[in-house]
Amino acid sequence: MRARSESPLRDVFIGPTGINPGTRWLIYLALAWAVFQLEGWLAISLRSHVSMLWWRMTIEVRMMLAAVLPAFVMARIERLPFGEFGLPARRAFRRNFWVGALWGIVSLSVLMVALRVAGAVEFGSLALNGARIWKFAAYYAVFFLITGCFEEFLLRGYSQWVLSKGMNFWPAAALLSASFGAIHGANPGEAKTGLVAAAMIGFFLCLTLRRTGNLWWAVGFHMAWDWGESYLYSVPDSGTFSPGHLLNSSFHGPEWLTGGSVGPEGSYLIFVVIGALWVLFDRAYPEVKYGYEPLGTSL
Repeated sequence: MRARSESPLRDVFIGPTGINPGTRWLIYLALAWAVFQLEGWLAISLRSHVSMLWWRMTIEVRMMLAAVLPAFVMARIERLPFGEFGLPARRAFRRNFWVGALWGIVSLSVLMVALRVAGAVEFGSLALNGARIWKFAAYYAVFFLITGCFEEFLLRGYSQWVLSKGMNFWPAAALLSASFGAIHGANPGEAKTGLVAAAMIGFFLCLTLRRTGNLWWAVGFHMAWDWGESYLYSVPDSGTFSPGHLLNSSFHGPEWLTGGSVGPEGSYLIFVVIGALWVLFDRAYPEVKYGYEPLGTSL
């Protein structure tokens, strides 16, 4: 009897245990793109009725929902609770989040103080006054909380979880961190140094996921770092200079030191900060709490 031949494409998308991890990841990305497009169609009517600041917030919310909502579909496919992908609701805004936020603002402050001592930045006078100081502080705290949830979950949530099934934790982390850096290339004012720094920060945040067991530490760090750059220290954040910042800050000196249009993430000093973060975090959180390792554990 002649054996029935199977399509070669089946071997690409389907494995012995079901849909391959890479295929599941592509399904997730396709769903995310579809959700974002649908949200854009629904939001068209809002564009002429809100200010630029609130429209920016709307876009950020759209991107966060586009990253998170498809993961609920994937949770049904994987037959797992959504929280397994890095953002368990029961851990929201608990200790890890606030500790991560503290690490974020302190590490950025160390970088900014170093730039100030080197004469590369001056913070100048207040750009806001009265109640506007607190209004913009709150606005950017919410804005960058949404940003943190979006970027962390898109690249270190379901994506990290499912790709770890196919290539283990650290190869998946390296791939997604490189993607994290590349995505920043779409920002106006970005440069090669900033892209490398973004990728390395992303790789560090993979370590925080590995050691804390979820993404809430990384979300807190991400929020505080971006808030500190864009609002508190009033400098460019990955090439983007935000309105409503607190200070009239200015840079002086060579771009390798100041970061130029990229901001502090384009300064060569950022790599010293990232290295210090990796060493300090590795010592503060030595236990592995997350990651699928069929060949044994590492880090």
